[in-house]
Amino acid sequence: MKLAEALAIRKDTQKRIEQLKSRILNNVRVQEGDSPSEEPKELMKEMDACLKTLFALIFKINKTNMNTISEGRTITEMMAERDILSMRITSLREIFNKASESQERYSRSEIKMVTTIDIKPLSKKIDDLSKQLRELDMKIQTLNFTTELME
Repeated sequence: MKLAEALAIRKDTQKRIEQLKSRILNNVRVQEGDSPSEEPKELMKEMDACLKTLFALIFKINKTNMNTISEGRTITEMMAERDILSMRITSLREIFNKASESQERYSRSEIKMVTTIDIKPLSKKIDDLSKQLRELDMKIQTLNFTTELME
């Protein structure tokens, strides 16, 4: 099984667990004299089976990510870099947006706000980091589709 397939199964299993949890919550309390539309104990057994499957998948995915090396780095390192790049871009965009806000003054007596950073180089930096993020994400996606899941 390829890593990408395992990631898709993990996502589906996580959704299934959430659905089962919701169904259990809808059936753990009923009006006196009524019976639940589904048996919570059976749903809980099914949820436990899904959790065991998820545990095994997460373990194998993490093992694969830690042991697959491309360009001298593991997939885990690349994912950490991707997360940090994404956080950096988000922060810089917020800073850029704040610095770019226009101010409407209705009279000369109103306080004038000035930007304390040069936004042109900041915009260029955001563009460069965004390109870097796209390229890194493509490398990770390529590895996901070409790497066999480790047992």
